[in-house]
Amino acid sequence: MDMNTIEAVVRTADPAEWRAGDAWLAGGTVLFSYGSTAFGPEPLRRLLDLGSAGWPAITVTDAGIELAATCTVAELYALPDTLAGSPGAARDWPGLDLIRPCCDSFVASFKVWNMSTVGGNLCTSLPAGPMISLCAGLDGTATVLSPDGSGRELPVADFITGDGQNALAPGELLRSVSLPASALASRVAFRRLSLSNLGRSGVLLIGTLDGGGRLTLTVTAATKRPVQLRFGPLPDAAELAAALDGAIPDSLYHDDIHGLPAWRRDMTYRLATEIRDELDTRAGAVPGRVSGDFWPPQSPRRESTPQEGA
Repeated sequence: MDMNTIEAVVRTADPAEWRAGDAWLAGGTVLFSYGSTAFGPEPLRRLLDLGSAGWPAITVTDAGIELAATCTVAELYALPDTLAGSPGAARDWPGLDLIRPCCDSFVASFKVWNMSTVGGNLCTSLPAGPMISLCAGLDGTATVLSPDGSGRELPVADFITGDGQNALAPGELLRSVSLPASALASRVAFRRLSLSNLGRSGVLLIGTLDGGGRLTLTVTAATKRPVQLRFGPLPDAAELAAALDGAIPDSLYHDDIHGLPAWRRDMTYRLATEIRDELDTRAGAVPGRVSGDFWPPQSPRRESTPQEGA
């Protein structure tokens, strides 16, 4: 994309330097695809380049994992292998098994794989954003920096507010996402459906079961924003359906070429049940880590073409 309205590229990670007509630049795969007039009524004039910010892509401590907003998909994908050869409990976190299925959900080109960032995927805020699914599913907390020098934290599940919408105010910058050890230490289950083999996610659910037997179910891609449901004891079929009914009104299911709302709703209920059953050791299931389908059997659909990225 020839962004011919850009007058300057400023290397900075200081929100105080932001002014109207600026855009934060990390990987840039979305920014350069859509052009300088796609993000507001006025064309962009400057790009604030985070490439020289020097933020460590991934920081692992006993408290969990911090992902810099500039962490690329490729860097994140390599993390499980990196931790497998290191000492400490972190290498045994079951939640790490969600990383690669979520990264694979990009169905990405070489460019997207090596340039797209965790922060960019969250800030683009598409329903099918797989980094949104991962970070919300693992109870991630987003750290946001403001132009006035202040900062704030909010759950990733609340950071995304709608299709292409988020909680960032003008000039604010997503600095990082923290994934707590408590979520990473939980047993996990993953399910994803798309209308085609190489298609964008139409439904993506993540379940976590902590040491106390409490289930957290995170619904993404099917809905315009992440929806989380938390249970004490594992719910039976009727309780699970009632909880989904109460948490997700029909108007919240996403509607685009990648899936009709009715299909997304039906598949959400199906995959939620599968996740509940997989994590329910009382049912005699073999404790699994991550599994999932990548395209469904016959289902209501529109004609679509494979899409790069998510």
